[in-house]
Amino acid sequence: MVGHLLFHEAPELASEWSNAAINNNTRLLKPTTGMVGVVGRLSFVFFVSSACALNVSIPLLAASDTPRVCPSLISLSIEMDRWTDWVGTTSRNEFFFNTLDNLKRLTGQPPHIRIGANSEDHTNFRQDAEFAETIFPPPTAVVPYPEALNITVGDSYYATTRFLPHGTHVTWGVNLGQNNLTAAVLETASIVKAFSSPQIKGAGIVLDYLEIGNEPDLYRNNGNLSPSSHTKFLGASFAGSSHGAGFSPQSAFQAGLLTGPGELISTMSQHRYSGSFCTGSGGLLSDLMTKSTIRGNLSVFIPDIQATAVQGRNYILGETNSYSCHGAPGIQPITLTRSTLDGSQLPEPVPAHVQPQYYAAVIAGEAIGKTGRAQILEIKIDNTQIAGYGFYEDGTLARAVFINSKTYLPESTNRTSVHLDLGFTAVAGVKLPRTMTVKRLVIGHATDVSGLTWGGQTYETSDGRVKGFLDVKTVPVSDGLDIQETEVILASFRHK
Repeated sequence: MVGHLLFHEAPELASEWSNAAINNNTRLLKPTTGMVGVVGRLSFVFFVSSACALNVSIPLLAASDTPRVCPSLISLSIEMDRWTDWVGTTSRNEFFFNTLDNLKRLTGQPPHIRIGANSEDHTNFRQDAEFAETIFPPPTAVVPYPEALNITVGDSYYATTRFLPHGTHVTWGVNLGQNNLTAAVLETASIVKAFSSPQIKGAGIVLDYLEIGNEPDLYRNNGNLSPSSHTKFLGASFAGSSHGAGFSPQSAFQAGLLTGPGELISTMSQHRYSGSFCTGSGGLLSDLMTKSTIRGNLSVFIPDIQATAVQGRNYILGETNSYSCHGAPGIQPITLTRSTLDGSQLPEPVPAHVQPQYYAAVIAGEAIGKTGRAQILEIKIDNTQIAGYGFYEDGTLARAVFINSKTYLPESTNRTSVHLDLGFTAVAGVKLPRTMTVKRLVIGHATDVSGLTWGGQTYETSDGRVKGFLDVKTVPVSDGLDIQETEVILASFRHK
């Protein structure tokens, strides 16, 4: 089954993507070959030049080994120092809840939520602490979005998990980086206590994993469970891999990680960054959006995935296609109090709002659907900027997503378009699709931070709920599709 796509970032709404899967329950957190990379930032349509044409052949039937896609493919990873900003303290954050519930309504399952990341290793426990007591360093030009130097949490902090949508699966991180076993044990006990409460149990919220430490291979810089428990441990969470000696799953296995108490480790996790802003070095949004880069974020870990599968464990690519140290200005930061363009302090906080990346979650959710049986297959397209994915219901093609990952910027002279001529291989007893319903993501430029619409509708509302009139078109499949730079199309096929 294809696993989850995990967003990761700190202050307001999601950033990194994560998850694809490979057979045997291998789960990867972050975009598979480009599903999300193109939606880095998007908005309105201006000029379209003449189109070139591509012949695209789509299998009508899924192969026997085509993986089933998990309905909660789109998932989120949140820094611990900002957790209660998202979820709420004495009552739930309705805006955040709505954005999660939107995705649940599309797929039938809420996103998985991971709370931890780097700040989990700065967290200590005091039972009577009210939610979280945080100490932040001042922002600087090099670190405009700093994380907390210290977080002290109490039972009330973990109890806020109850504000998540019904049926949410959760991963909580505990402190390993400070080599303080007492902190890790106390945090674990409080987490187990929270998930034993009537409020969380009644909401069907499940603790899937405890992640003991985040990215231990970078440490040079920087309880109540049994084999029969549902909750297992998440292993490694490395920031990269040597694929052998050093920090890698292979080396950890050889050192006996999975023996004794390590038998509770059911899943290995790794992270992949496309760059870093830790020392103020900038980056280009276009570098994150290329089809080859997004594919490479996953393929670089193939030896580790294979080694993990041999051990009978699941694998999660927990963070990828982003910049470390909470993003670089102009690329991925999400904050209500500081500029996402240059990191400067805003005169006053902006209202809660979704970022362009959120539309990628919506698109993926609609493509997956809510049957729980959808299968996914990458469509072979011989083009460096066009990617496609077929979605199959009961083994038959139902939908396809097409992505043009070429970056259209304000300084671009014109906006090119590629024409896709769609074809199918005839299969006895299966009717060829004659018509398709076409839904488009409308965006001006890849750097736009607002003004997007998906099928004529917007999620840029005060409550995070969709608004506007639906705008889709039904056309003959023989017409094909024109797809512009920085655009996504969902085609739903009719076999009548």
